[in-house]
Amino acid sequence: MINKRLLVKNLLAHNDENSFYDKKRFIAIGQKEGKAKFLKHVCALANSNPKNNSFIVIGVEDEDNQIVGVDFFDDSKIQNLVNAYLDNPPLISYENIPFPHLEEGKVVGLVTIKSNGKVCALRKNIWKYYGGMVFFREGSISMPKAYDIELKDINRDAVATIEQHARNNIELTLDGVIDFINNRHKDLESSYKVFKEQFIVCWAGIQKKVKGEIYFSRVDIELINEQVKLFYSTLDEITISYDEHSFTTIEYVQLGLGKKQQYYPLEKVVIIFSDNGTYQIQSDLIFEPPQYDKKTLHHILNSNNALLRKLENKIALNKAELNDLKHLPDTYLICFLNGFEEAKDQMENARVLLKKQDKIIYQTLKESLRILRKVKYN
Repeated sequence: MINKRLLVKNLLAHNDENSFYDKKRFIAIGQKEGKAKFLKHVCALANSNPKNNSFIVIGVEDEDNQIVGVDFFDDSKIQNLVNAYLDNPPLISYENIPFPHLEEGKVVGLVTIKSNGKVCALRKNIWKYYGGMVFFREGSISMPKAYDIELKDINRDAVATIEQHARNNIELTLDGVIDFINNRHKDLESSYKVFKEQFIVCWAGIQKKVKGEIYFSRVDIELINEQVKLFYSTLDEITISYDEHSFTTIEYVQLGLGKKQQYYPLEKVVIIFSDNGTYQIQSDLIFEPPQYDKKTLHHILNSNNALLRKLENKIALNKAELNDLKHLPDTYLICFLNGFEEAKDQMENARVLLKKQDKIIYQTLKESLRILRKVKYN
């Protein structure tokens, strides 16, 4: 099994950006330009590596390779995005890799791309790229090429060496478990479970019991062997269950108008461990969004837009408006889920304003955008 933290370190230490590896300070796939650039790099790396994995490391300064991290990115539907926009799409995974020096909630993103051996191309227009375009890597640059270009396998040995150097050992595994329980989560109730005598899953959170069911908030779940965060949230609540072969979480989100709040199941994730030393993650979106009167939501949408205009113009908010601001991310999300498409754009516009205004409301906005991405890509 590959220790993903060691893999990131090996990529950064021994290679500049090249035809099997790219690095980014961040990606912005919530915006059309950022989504287009991400798809371009995925396409180019897949075509340049038809027989081996290629990688994008996210959360690293370009000039000096300093690891600064990015927000935990819980987007299990990223494969759906790639499938929607690329012909002959590669298999792709996005993993959140914790590093000890990063602040809570910050990780390094690792995108692993596995070509299917065929030429990958854009399926349809996006931003300034046209459907049918094909990209390859030339050094550290993703360049458009002719569709009928031959796929060449030139990086297999280099990638195999890097992955071999990132193999796990028992010391790293034990250190990971001890660090998770005794250091990073000493203020929370922590647990661990060993699966198939090989895999160790650790989790920590605040427990509460409601009608006989145990829920966790402030949850952190990590697959220790590979140094991969599987789940992290400061707001949402989840249930956890497991048997000898699998580990299951069901995530709930709280939504509603005013004081009428209710928990809705969002996504069920099952990690299945096999006897041959492999595992699979299966995720199912089980979300049924609440439906409300369109006239009521239209009024709320206009009120939210007016609040943002006041923040933009630096106009002080009264007590009632400050209270409405606390619910702005959730009510925008409800508007979008009920057919008001412009609510998504307004949520994106609110990022900078809310980050300056209130960190707690800004965190709620990020959670709402995460839910929106899941629903949209599904």
